[in-house]
Amino acid sequence: MFGWCTTGVLAEYACAEQDNFASKPANLSFEQAAAVSVSGTTALQALRDQGEVRRGQKVLIVGASGGVGTFAVQIARSLGAEVTGVCSTRNVDMVRSIGADHVIDYTKEDFTQSGQRYDVIFDNAEAHSLSECRRALAPKGTYIPNRGSGGRWIGPLGRIAKARFLSLFSRQKLRPFLSRENRDDLLALAELIAAGKLTPVIDRAYPLSQAAEALRYVGEGHTQGKVVVTV
Repeated sequence: MFGWCTTGVLAEYACAEQDNFASKPANLSFEQAAAVSVSGTTALQALRDQGEVRRGQKVLIVGASGGVGTFAVQIARSLGAEVTGVCSTRNVDMVRSIGADHVIDYTKEDFTQSGQRYDVIFDNAEAHSLSECRRALAPKGTYIPNRGSGGRWIGPLGRIAKARFLSLFSRQKLRPFLSRENRDDLLALAELIAAGKLTPVIDRAYPLSQAAEALRYVGEGHTQGKVVVTV
């Protein structure tokens, strides 16, 4: 599995240091292996390191059917959490099949209005304001935004700054972060995969010659898991 990438490039060959690689688990296809590094590392660091998820906690994964979300559901479950996934109607069965204990169809129910409180909220959609999400957060819970959306001029920086500012005056922890790829986390993901606790969800695979179409499809924002470009 490959833990190095650059932004905006798809190519037949790439060069990287040996420490950026981990061996592919035998129960993983090459297409599945290609999907692991960035999204898997993001989900692992968000839940294990930022959320400090422990057995018995209630964890909400918003955007549970997406590239990061499908990893997050399974990783939270492997950490012993009671997992609730938020997704659209067409993805409910898939999110349940990868280990979610409960699934909320956002077209029918608003998790910020349900009255349920969660110890950790990992938000890959950011369709609600910080104040709305905090209503669904336990008094000492942790909210982790991931999508990176924001205002017209400063993008996600405004939301990140607001989250950090509010954390100073609340027992609730608001923890925006940037994931950092490293070999130790690739090895941790490989161990989960080899144990059957984590399986990448692949929506579609495109040949390199159709990379533009693959990017257009991802840009529509409705993928189930990951989209892979093969060479």
